[in-house]
Amino acid sequence: MFKTKNLIVIILILVVLALAGVAIYLYNDSKQKDAELTEVVEMMNLEKDRVEDEYADLTYQFDGYTSTIRNDSLLKLLDSEKNRVQELLDELRNTKATNARKIQELKDELASVRKIMMHLVSQIDSLNTENQMLKNENSQIKMKYEESSQKVDVLSKEKENLNEVVTRASKLEISAFNVTTLNDRNRKTSIFSRIANLQFDYTIAKNITAEPGKKILYIRITRPDGELLTKNAGNVFPFENRKIAYSAKKDYEYGGEALQDVIYWQVEEILLVGTYRVDFFTDGYLIGSYTFVLKK
Repeated sequence: MFKTKNLIVIILILVVLALAGVAIYLYNDSKQKDAELTEVVEMMNLEKDRVEDEYADLTYQFDGYTSTIRNDSLLKLLDSEKNRVQELLDELRNTKATNARKIQELKDELASVRKIMMHLVSQIDSLNTENQMLKNENSQIKMKYEESSQKVDVLSKEKENLNEVVTRASKLEISAFNVTTLNDRNRKTSIFSRIANLQFDYTIAKNITAEPGKKILYIRITRPDGELLTKNAGNVFPFENRKIAYSAKKDYEYGGEALQDVIYWQVEEILLVGTYRVDFFTDGYLIGSYTFVLKK
């Protein structure tokens, strides 16, 4: 009996020790699994954070491109993909880190969106290259246009200068002038009180570039007090886009050779002592100015 009781006690002790060992093993195993699970959860949280960062970075990239694109079709596609990325990002933020399957799906979606973005970026770069080429072409065209405009301006100025030279060259000139005082019998007199006519002898210089044909010579005689001598206030002729009065006029035929002629002024007013001025006009130009003095 005694031996039997001792055997039972020994067996019970062994069972208790075995159970204790199993309990300790299970406790340590559970603790290890909890530690491993915690480590896995931390890794999954890190992975979730990394994926969120990638989504956020992709959103910023979309913002950078959409702010510079002027192509409506591409802009619409980018906006659509940008909205899709934002939706996926929101979904990822609402997904538990332990939901590995869902996170993997979102990672796959991210890879798909990134491929689409790379394709759009390639199109954008191609368009930017084309736009830059067009800008360069436009710049070259603009430069050529400006150069052509400058050449046209230069040619226009040269033409104006040439026309001016031709005009000056074709302009007639009075090369000689003389005044003679005559009495009422058209005889030369030096007596101031007997002056009845003024005879103006003049020579129109030779000019083979001037247009030949019938022309009219106008003269303006100005007294010492600045008053113009004229027979009629209606005696006017065109000069520099206006009409001015003349003292006397004469028709003549010009053929390019020097032409000597004479024109008269009949004195019907009181003459003043002093310096007079005579201006000659023809073809719309002032072609000569001279002065003479009347003395008592």
